[in-house]
Amino acid sequence: MSLKTKILLLALVPLVLVTTSITLISAQQVKSLSETEIAIFEHNLLESKRTELEHYVSLAMSGISPILRETDLSDEEAQRQVKAVLDAITFGSDGYFFVYDSDGVNLVHPIQPELVGRDLINMQDTQGDYVIQRLLELSRDGGGYHHYMWNKPSNGKESEKIGYVIELPRWHWMLGTGLYIDDIAEEVAKIRHEVKLNIRNTFFTVLAITTVTVGLIVAFVILFNVHEHRLADSRLKELVHKTVQFQESERRRFSRELHDGINQLLVSAKFRLELGADSVGDKNPKAQSHLAKASAVMNEAIQEIRRISHDLRPSALDDLGLIPAMTMVLDEFRLRTGIEVEQNTPPCRMRLPEEIETTLYRIVQEALTNVERHSRAKHLKVSTGWHRDTFHLTLVDDGVGFNVRELVGGGGIGLRNMQERVEFLYGDFIIESAPRQGTLVRAQFPMHSWQPLLMQEKSKSSDDPQPTTITG
Repeated sequence: MSLKTKILLLALVPLVLVTTSITLISAQQVKSLSETEIAIFEHNLLESKRTELEHYVSLAMSGISPILRETDLSDEEAQRQVKAVLDAITFGSDGYFFVYDSDGVNLVHPIQPELVGRDLINMQDTQGDYVIQRLLELSRDGGGYHHYMWNKPSNGKESEKIGYVIELPRWHWMLGTGLYIDDIAEEVAKIRHEVKLNIRNTFFTVLAITTVTVGLIVAFVILFNVHEHRLADSRLKELVHKTVQFQESERRRFSRELHDGINQLLVSAKFRLELGADSVGDKNPKAQSHLAKASAVMNEAIQEIRRISHDLRPSALDDLGLIPAMTMVLDEFRLRTGIEVEQNTPPCRMRLPEEIETTLYRIVQEALTNVERHSRAKHLKVSTGWHRDTFHLTLVDDGVGFNVRELVGGGGIGLRNMQERVEFLYGDFIIESAPRQGTLVRAQFPMHSWQPLLMQEKSKSSDDPQPTTITG
């Protein structure tokens, strides 16, 4: 694991852990707070129900109070009238009043008349609660509220109900009414569900934000690494280019040192050997023979020095330009290999920058070396020219060809060096080949990026008093 990866993980892991912890703690706090608010909401709803029940009972008492105060009526008549009044009062779809005597016998039940007259003292709801007994106890104690399960008339299902009862002291009857509170349970369940959805949505929102944040951090790191790699690659290419320029500069210097220094000394030594041979004459044939051989060896050394000097940096490239220097290389190649060379290299309309001329010359040298060693070609075509502001060099042979991907990807150092040198100078390097189909090598340089340099060259050439020469 690299140092950058470790640093990235060191930054991301605490972020994810802290975000997750904060989210979980916040979700728990929201859940706890929502439960408290739901409990308060439920309590307030129940209180409103209880207040409503007290209000209903008060209205019922207002309706029967005149009857209870009437002294001329017998108990039987008064009881009949009270039952009739309470039996006629309903509210809503499920609201009614009920009356039981002290023994638990139902006296009034407008919604379920089949219960009237029945002894329900031992009746239990689904939760095992003795409902009537509990309500009678509350009425005797001055009245109160009780939660129990009872059949709901509107849907025929047993639902939770809150009842409120009081006692009619004259006959020790229990008067009460009730409201079904299943709607409260449904409302509370709905609120809990919404809170749960909100918590879940918040969690997923935070998760999405965290994921996007982590993704952005990773993307930024990747882009930063890519930028660094590109910058490093650019610097490496620049270093390679400077190295190549330094090599070319040193080659030029060595070439001149060999040509102007050592070569001149050898020519002077050869001249003196020839003078020595003339002075000896025919008097000493043996010395004459040795001097002649030494002169021949000296001449070979002079030619070798010239060849090495030319290989290091041909003077024609500096003095005459690319096309004449390339023509000399092609002539030597034709004589050395016997391969037919078709040359289409018209004079250039302007002098190219030194870096491009050197690069193209080295490409020609490398390409000719490859043709000679590997292609088994019989014909080579070399062409140069302009297309608008782009200068191109093309070499095509009819040799055995090769697989470009395998050679370049598997260690074609010469081809890769040519490509890097061209691309560093903002040019395009193209190579096309296939087994038994020959090879095409092309280098082309758009001159718009070199326009300032070309203008300088043009200005120099216009100020130069020397005669105009054909340049490459």
